Amino acid sequence: MSGADHDLERLAGAAGVAVRWRDAMGREQAVAPEVLRTLLAELGFEVDTPACVADCLAQLAREGAQGLPALKTALPGEPIELPWAGDMDELPFQLLWEDGGRMSGIARRGASGALVLPGVDRPGYHTLQLGTASCTLAVAPDRCFAIDDALHGAPVRLWSLGVQLYGLRRDAEASVAAGSAGFGDFTALRLLAEQAAARGAAAVAVSPVHAMFSADPARYSPYAPSSRLFLNVLYADPAALFGPQALAAVSAQGLGDELSRLAGLPLIDWPAAAQAKLAVLRALFDGFPRNAPPRVHEDFLAFEREGGEPLRSHARFEAIHAWRAAQTQDRSGWRHWPAAFRSPASPEVARFAAQHGREVSFHVFLQWLAARGLGDVQAAARRAGMPVGLISDLAVGTDPSGSHAWARQEEVLAGLSPGAPPDIFNPHGQAWGLTAFSPRALAANGYRAFIELLRASLAHAGGVRIDHALGLARMWLVPEGASPAEGAYVRYPFRDMMRLIALESWRHRAIVIGENLGTVPEGFNEQIARAGMLGMDVLWFTREGGWPGAPFKAPGDWSRQALATTTTHDLPTVTGWWRGTDIHWRAELGLLADGRDSETEEAERGQGRARLWEDLGRAGLVDPGGPVPPDAPVTAVLDFVARTPAPLLVVPLEDMLGLEEQPNLPGTIDTHPNWRRRMPLPVESLFEEPGAAGRAALLARTRGRP
Repeated sequence: MSGADHDLERLAGAAGVAVRWRDAMGREQAVAPEVLRTLLAELGFEVDTPACVADCLAQLAREGAQGLPALKTALPGEPIELPWAGDMDELPFQLLWEDGGRMSGIARRGASGALVLPGVDRPGYHTLQLGTASCTLAVAPDRCFAIDDALHGAPVRLWSLGVQLYGLRRDAEASVAAGSAGFGDFTALRLLAEQAAARGAAAVAVSPVHAMFSADPARYSPYAPSSRLFLNVLYADPAALFGPQALAAVSAQGLGDELSRLAGLPLIDWPAAAQAKLAVLRALFDGFPRNAPPRVHEDFLAFEREGGEPLRSHARFEAIHAWRAAQTQDRSGWRHWPAAFRSPASPEVARFAAQHGREVSFHVFLQWLAARGLGDVQAAARRAGMPVGLISDLAVGTDPSGSHAWARQEEVLAGLSPGAPPDIFNPHGQAWGLTAFSPRALAANGYRAFIELLRASLAHAGGVRIDHALGLARMWLVPEGASPAEGAYVRYPFRDMMRLIALESWRHRAIVIGENLGTVPEGFNEQIARAGMLGMDVLWFTREGGWPGAPFKAPGDWSRQALATTTTHDLPTVTGWWRGTDIHWRAELGLLADGRDSETEEAERGQGRARLWEDLGRAGLVDPGGPVPPDAPVTAVLDFVARTPAPLLVVPLEDMLGLEEQPNLPGTIDTHPNWRRRMPLPVESLFEEPGAAGRAALLARTRGRP
């Protein structure tokens, strides 16, 4: 290795980029120098020449020896070490409590060379003043709020539904009145939560409800949002706030026939359904505030004030995007806008907002309707007896052409996409085409972006599922345009982020779930378990080995530190797995691993079916002596997973109803109807279906009622 490459690897290691890593098969892999240079450049390092690399190494050394960080995390009572370059062995400090008052003391030089403050027992975001410097001191509980805390210590195992919100149906007349024909909305979610609560469910885990692109409804993947700070306005039900006037808006727009057509479709037609819904919302806004009582208008104004600059920025983005689409038919996003509009702080953006004030206000209005609607769902779920209520889903990133990437350009790595290296499940690897936070910017800005993201996710929920929680420790980042295999792992400030999660979890009294599927870093599961974050155990992966026909773990051997579930939105349903529907899709679309064919996959699935049937029999749930049945034993499988010691069982609605198709097939966009499948029954009658009714009763008996 040349001296230049050695220094490049030193810089990569110091900057948190892993030069070597182990793949899912345990083999050591090395990152090519050109990939390291690309990633380091995106992280803000100049690496064109050996001299530049040397300068960056010196810069990092200086940063490590500087004074206070923007934010320092600590655990209650834990001595607090702070880097301090001065030669003083003692320095007075003051702590200003966030709720008023202060404490004074002396920081003393410790054996490591850092200044040490005595531990602080008061959780919260306090201000530390040390000499002439200051920073935020975030004192966090040592673990997240847990299910036991929600139940005041009662050792009850809970169950919940897992729901793809867009797929819910309502009674056709009601959905037309709300303009929501063709997809689910927050009222549908409320009705489902109330019915599930009546049958003993403690929560409803819902697909992401992040803000999408109003001007481009063809982008509808809930895991590729425009912003995770705001909501998908299509889910707002105007009838919930405006009553009969919503139906009048439908009539005035002449949308009745179109909405009736959309209500009858088996798959969601997102462009047409979004256009109809936005027309209804526009008609209501055109009459606002004349069509609302004064208290409703006052609530809107309060929402606008509280939203502040982030809300104004998102509304401006939406207005500019719609204006550009109307003018040029270009819906590609801000990176293709004229240069004057690519900065949210530009004079041109301010002039546009002033000239199109009513249009900007329209998008604030939409966010207000959505926020009030989602808040009503959580309130209704808690009133119905759910101790948790909604569990929100926090997507791993945002679309690089969206609102958040535009407004926070200095905080995201727009040229690097999170993803996953090649593994057994995805042999070609994955690049999700999203943005990721810059770990350097997070620390430099006192984790502002991360904290506001957590607060947005927990604002109307009793829990949050963090998608790809492995990214809290390290993220596989792929340069734009490169193959997923041409990425590298980048280290994130795991300890600080976990402490902030625990602090916000307790403030919102919300449980936290980390999606820990994939190539898991060594020790990661143990660390999140100690921090009170639930992992995820999925039936298809919870086996005693990785070979075809390997036994499924007996219910009693599942983890107590993870939720239990049959499947996820990216994996086959119980019926689909039993029938091999996922194999048929992957074979038809060319998604099988190299060297694999459908015959081999189906033979191995047959071994898996036989093994699962045998394990169900061993658990006393079926007759093990009988032949493997052609139809999936959905109820027995749910009973199997329900008997685990997991504190929370999540049953996807698809499995509650015994459906065959999964919501999403990874590796596809238009060739599989991802994020478009609808439930076969309206929410008003879902639990009248005999299979669903029987399974809900079984879960209430097996898991107990909260």
